Amino acid sequence: MNNFKKIGLTALAASLVSVSANAGELSISGAASMNVGGYSGEGHDGGATFSMGNQFTVSGSGELDNGMTVSISYQLDNNAATGAGPFDDHSVTVSSDAMGSLTLHGHGGGSATSAMDATAAGNVWDTFDGIGLATGITHSNSAPGNNALSYVMPTIMDGVAVNLSYEPQQSGNSIDSGVGYAVTYTGIEGLTLVYSASDEVGTTAALSGDQTAWKASYAYGPITATITESEFDVQTAASDQDASSMAVSYTINDEMSVTYGTETFDTGGTGSDAEYDVIKGSYTSGGMTVSAQRKTAENIDHSSNNNADLEYWGLGLAFAF
Repeated sequence: MNNFKKIGLTALAASLVSVSANAGELSISGAASMNVGGYSGEGHDGGATFSMGNQFTVSGSGELDNGMTVSISYQLDNNAATGAGPFDDHSVTVSSDAMGSLTLHGHGGGSATSAMDATAAGNVWDTFDGIGLATGITHSNSAPGNNALSYVMPTIMDGVAVNLSYEPQQSGNSIDSGVGYAVTYTGIEGLTLVYSASDEVGTTAALSGDQTAWKASYAYGPITATITESEFDVQTAASDQDASSMAVSYTINDEMSVTYGTETFDTGGTGSDAEYDVIKGSYTSGGMTVSAQRKTAENIDHSSNNNADLEYWGLGLAFAF
């Protein structure tokens, strides 16, 4: 009798797996890159070094009987810094035309503000973070920890999109939770306007506050001009930060483009502004992108020391599949 039960349960399990597989879709996308670059500056000559990037994302989705769609995404990245080996960003999303989409980010989520606060120049500061004889600054934002929620509202009017975020109270935080919103307007051809504000849920009351950011971008023919501004304010004034950036891109043709951009970071404490600029070009053909860039940085640790000024050059070959 037990053998018959085992056979029946095995058949039932197989049928359930079969139904789930037929109801949904599974896809895999990936990216890889090969890069070479070098730093130079006062007392620092890093020479040329090679690096690579490799990751792939497994995504699946299926429609329920009530018309809602459930999707998952799981990223494997050998450079992930999550402490969990190669596993990186992962999320579950529930969506429908009537309700919009609700996403729970197990890892890799952001507040409504941090999700759109990349600088116009493309986060040039990140190239100099912790490089050289001086410790580079980082871009302060309200990005929450794991298990945060984001919500994209259904369309309320043409050209307007609203995103919301919720960060639950994390262990040791002094306030209960954090909320955020971002409003995007694209009602005029070529123009994109975004304004966002989110709570910063710090580990103490002194490190808690808020972040506001805005972005304006306008494309006219082959030229696109972008300006961004981010203000990060907490009760500890020395941790405040204002980040301003601008960039101009010129699309030569369908395959080639060039960009020039600048970034300036002003801290709430004493010290000089950290300033960055970049000029870069790229050529794309059939999923392959060849790029070249030159970046310069001054006062990367908000000091006027000679070793706080650096330059970087880089060449890259990237593939998407």
